[in-house]
Order: sequence, then C-alpha cells, then structure tokens
Amino acid sequence: MRLAAYVALLRDNPAFARLYAAQLVTFAGEWFATVALLGLVLDLTGSAAAASLVLVLQTGGFALTAPIAGVLADRLDRRRLLVVANLARMPLPLVFLLVGGPDTLWLLFVVVALLAAGAATFEPTSSASLPNLVARERLAEANVLIGSAWGAMLAVGSALGGLVAASLGRDAVFVINALAFAGSAALIAGIRRPLQEARHGQASVGFAEAARAAIGFARGHRLVGAFLLSKTTFGFGTGIVALLAVFGAEVFEAGDAGIALLFAARGLGAVTGPFAARALLGTEDRGLLVGIGASLLAVVLCYGLFPLAPAIGIAALLVFGAHLGGGAQWTLSTLGLQRATPDALRGRLFSFDYTLVTLTITVSTLAAGLIADAVSPAASVWTMVGLVALAATAWGAFAYPLLGRLATSRDG
Repeated sequence: MRLAAYVALLRDNPAFARLYAAQLVTFAGEWFATVALLGLVLDLTGSAAAASLVLVLQTGGFALTAPIAGVLADRLDRRRLLVVANLARMPLPLVFLLVGGPDTLWLLFVVVALLAAGAATFEPTSSASLPNLVARERLAEANVLIGSAWGAMLAVGSALGGLVAASLGRDAVFVINALAFAGSAALIAGIRRPLQEARHGQASVGFAEAARAAIGFARGHRLVGAFLLSKTTFGFGTGIVALLAVFGAEVFEAGDAGIALLFAARGLGAVTGPFAARALLGTEDRGLLVGIGASLLAVVLCYGLFPLAPAIGIAALLVFGAHLGGGAQWTLSTLGLQRATPDALRGRLFSFDYTLVTLTITVSTLAAGLIADAVSPAASVWTMVGLVALAATAWGAFAYPLLGRLATSRDG
C-alpha cells in the first residue's frame, strides 16, 4: 500500500483535493446525524421496524430521485449541481430539533427523505465527475481515496456522533450536520476545472429518452453490466445495517455508544477495503471482477457469524470484516464503471447504478426490520445473509464468462 502516491495525488491536484475534502465533510455530517437519528427513533418507539424506516427512507428517497439527477448530471454544469445539492440540504437537519415526541416523529421521516433526494443528486454526479479531474492512470488512486472517504467518515462520524449525542445531546449533532453541508458547498464552489466534457445537442433530448440511451448502452456491454450489478448484489443483505442499531442498543445493551461502535466498525472496514483491494488486485478489469467476487464472499462469511458473537467487541470485528468486503467491491465496481463508460453517459449510468442498489437496500432494510420484530434480530440477519449468498451466486454466473475473455485479451 503506497500511501505516498495518494498524498502526491492530493498535493498535485488541488481540484481533486477540494472534491475529496467536500466528500469527507459531507459524509462526516451525514453519519454524525445517523447515529443520533437511530437512537432517537428507538427511544421514541422501541421498534426495530421504525428504526429501519430511517434507512428505508434514506435509500428509498435516493432511488426515486437518482434517475432524474443522472440526466441532470449529464446535461447541466456538474460543479453547480453539486453546490446546489449541498445548499438545499443545509437547513434540513435543523428541522430535527422540532422532533420531541411520537406526535412529531413524522417530521423526522419527511426530512430524512428530503436529505436522501439531495444525496441522490450529489453522489452520482460526484462519481461521474471524477474522471474529468484526474488522469486515467491516477483514477484508481482517486477512487480509493473517494471510496475510503465514505468509510472513514462513517467510522469517525459515527463514533463522534455517538460521543456528542451522549455528552452534548442530539440537538448539537443536528446543528453540526447542517454546518457540514455548508462547508462542503464552499469547497466545491472553489473548483475551477470543468467536471464534464463539452456537451453538444443534448437540450432537445427528453428525460425518458436520455435514460433509455444509457440503459441500452449497459445492456450491450456485459462488462458494464457486471460492474452495475455488483453493488446491487451487495445491497440484498444491507438490511443488516439497520439491525446494527438494534444489536448495539438492545441485544448488547450498550445504548447509543453501542450503536456508534458497530457503525464505526462498519466504517473502518469500508475505509480499509479500497486500499486492500487496490494493493492486492491491481486495476485490470479481470482483477476487479475477482476482487468483487472475493468481497461478496467475505460479506456472507462475516455476517453469517455475526449473530453468534458472545460480546459486542467480537461483533464489531465481524462487522469490520463484512464491510472490508463491502468497501472493496464498491470501489472496484465504481472504478470499472468509470473506465468502461463514456463521459456523455456517465452521469446517467451512475444514477442507474445507485438507483438499483438503493432500491435493493430499501427492500432489504424494510424486510430486515419486519423480520426482527416478528421473529428475532438473529433470524433477520441470517435471512439477509442467505439473500446475499443467492445474489452473489447469480452475479458470479453472469460475470464468470468475462474472466476467460479478459484473460485471453490480456495474453494476446
């Protein structure tokens, strides 16, 4: 793992450094608030299903907005779109200050959905912009840094969010979340390099036609399809994430601090996974596919053992292992998709990518909460693990023919 290469990339490319810093600030604020939100909902309702609804609305709101946002990312100025997405989200966390009991809980759910719509505009646009900020030979390092930013801020934001919520109260967490969006917008506003290639003749193309063009491209390229389906395969089991709050607060009886510990372990795994995958597998397409398959196996094994953990410390180690795989597959599939798609379609393809995975996560999260309430949290985890195993088997069958083809191409 050559950390010097990552430091050099940030030092030599101020525009990318600004985008990276903006991602760090945005993700930190989001995860700072998520721990407090889950704890608040559990306090007010005592229901795993209600807590899972927070994550359902995060992913569901994202999925509903992403297709439109993808077309906008290929049509409008991406830098301005990123700034507007953050400025629009800035006042929303302050509404959480008004939630004081079950009768005002609906406000929390509405704001969570609106914040998700802003994220659905920001994240695919950022991913589509990256190849325009760094040279192709540096794209792997850039993706590792961006991919690890989510995990790093999940770890740091979750841990600090739990500490601040416990010491200063949840209201302080929500104010910090609002300030984070303002800081991210300021950083992106200072980027002077264009985030997309010049556009010609796109204004007359309707939203539906533009979306069909991107989907048609993906259907005609099996490698693109394999990268698109990677995150979705992982998404089948991510309902487990909602249960981390239940395990931390109730199964292990550790309250908000327990929630923060398990979410921090998730973040540490996600931040380590991209670096490990880059060091071990390289950046050739065949290596990316092999790495995705190995990552999905790690998710199945670690989360399969998670309900058997005798203590929260061991449970945290298993969460770390599962999301070591999750972070690796996310970064590997993103890099593959960026390299395999033209800039004019990249925003729509990334929005399609995020739409597929967030729809899957939404259904998985809702199912996980319902099964946990009806049966038990452990039964819910094992159900989700079974779904990931089935989906991973299907993904492997789809991607396997590419391995021989890519090996032949490389040898030739």
